[in-house]
Amino acid sequence: MNTGSLILISAPSGAGKTSLVKSVLDADTEIVVCISHTTRAMRDGERDGENYHFVEDAEFDRMIAAGAFLEYADVFGKRYGSSRQEVDRCRADGKDVILEIDWQGADQVREMLADAVSIFILPPSITELEKRLRGRGQDSADAIQTRLAEAKTDMAQAARYDYLLVNDDFERAQSELLSIIQSTRLRRERQLQGAEVTKLLQ
Repeated sequence: MNTGSLILISAPSGAGKTSLVKSVLDADTEIVVCISHTTRAMRDGERDGENYHFVEDAEFDRMIAAGAFLEYADVFGKRYGSSRQEVDRCRADGKDVILEIDWQGADQVREMLADAVSIFILPPSITELEKRLRGRGQDSADAIQTRLAEAKTDMAQAARYDYLLVNDDFERAQSELLSIIQSTRLRRERQLQGAEVTKLLQ
C-alpha cells in the first residue's frame, strides 16, 4: 500500500480554511484530517475526539516531553499540537492526511518531514476578510482588529508555501484544493511504491 501524502494547510482566520477542508473531506474518502490536541476550552457543539482532543496543560506538557507532537504552537494564549503517531498511522493506511496549522507549525513539520506539501489559503482582500469575521458574530470589535493584525502577519509568510490558493469563489477553491491533493498522488516517489508502476519500469 502506498504511503499517503501529508498536506499542510494554513490560512488567516476568516479565509475559509475550515469550510474548504470539510468540503474536500466530503468529496474524497481517501483524505483525512489529523485531529489536533488543544488546551483551550471546548465550545458549544464540539466533541472531544471529533473536533479536537481537549487536554489539560499538564497533559500537553507531558506530550511535549515525550516527543509526541510533529508540531505545536501557542495561538491566542492556548496551545495546539499535531500527534506524530496519528499522522504516521493514517499515512501508513494509505490516507492523505491534512494538518490545519499555522505557519510556525508548518515550519516545524517541514524541518522533520521534507515530503510534506504546503498550501496557504488567502482571502480575496483584507476588506473581505474583515467582512467575513464580522459576519460570523463570534468576536468583539477589538478581537476582530486583533485577528486582522494577525492575518497580515500570517499572509506575510504565504510565499514560503508550495501552493497559494485564493478563496474568492468557494466551488473553484474547492476544485483547486482537490486538484493539488490529487497531484501529490502522482508524484514519482509515491507512484514508485506501487507494484504496477514498478513492474512497468523494470
